[in-house]
Amino acid sequence: MSDQPDEHPGEPFDDRPDAHPAAEARPEVQLAHLGHLGDEGPALRTALEAILMVVDEPVSEVLLAQVTERPTEEVLEALRSLAVEYDESGRGFELRQVAGGWRYYTRSSCTAYVERFVLDGQQARLTQAALETLAVVAYRQPVSRARVSAVRGVNVDGVMRTLVARGLVEEAGREEGLGEGGAILYRTTSYFLERLGLRSIDELPDLAPFLPELDAVDEVASA
Repeated sequence: MSDQPDEHPGEPFDDRPDAHPAAEARPEVQLAHLGHLGDEGPALRTALEAILMVVDEPVSEVLLAQVTERPTEEVLEALRSLAVEYDESGRGFELRQVAGGWRYYTRSSCTAYVERFVLDGQQARLTQAALETLAVVAYRQPVSRARVSAVRGVNVDGVMRTLVARGLVEEAGREEGLGEGGAILYRTTSYFLERLGLRSIDELPDLAPFLPELDAVDEVASA
């Protein structure tokens, strides 16, 4: 005779995995199982590596802290530790903090091999005109297409459409004081920062002094 208490007298006990499908289907049962991962899950560094392997854009330490259920400072320390470890071991990838988040990137010394593998001889670079237009937007943002055209001395409508399509530039409202008829303003995106490996626009090289002031551009355009 078993010394275990019989929770359901008169009902035979079935220990097959599929014997109680209703209990497994209850959402509260599943949430209770998934709600606390900190104590039973993998180590924090391991969990962070797993998450960062599948992201397609930088992820903030705040969001990572929420997912791993750890203090933000602890997550930030772990991320910095991983970045140093990858650098010291000479891995083919590195962990960078860009555009307000963290993401894996190919190490710069391996860029040529990765480009050869991914592009396979195809040209995916921006044209000189697109690069010049992007530079004007980056240093004078928010800025209208008319002003960008005035700085470059050529019409940039087609180039701006290309930059918007590639996710490097986006609309940033309209010029103030002109109502709905005001010119559309443009600015660079977080993807632009990500591609350049920058945390913010403030980290751009000091090129602005070489560009004409917008007031001077307006005067030239009017003349």
